[in-house]
Amino acid sequence: MAMSALVSILITFLVIVLVLWLIQRLPMDGRVRQILQIVVIIIGIVSLLRYLAVF
Repeated sequence: MAMSALVSILITFLVIVLVLWLIQRLPMDGRVRQILQIVVIIIGIVSLLRYLAVF
């Protein structure tokens, strides 16, 4: 069970990093980019907390 949770956390972290990198590569306004980054980080933190059984 612990190995499964560790793999899930690692995959979630890698997806968050990949999405943040892709957002940086898109040609868009800086304000919109910043809002998208904040949304991705919040969703990522919530999903990581779910894997850690906080929620």
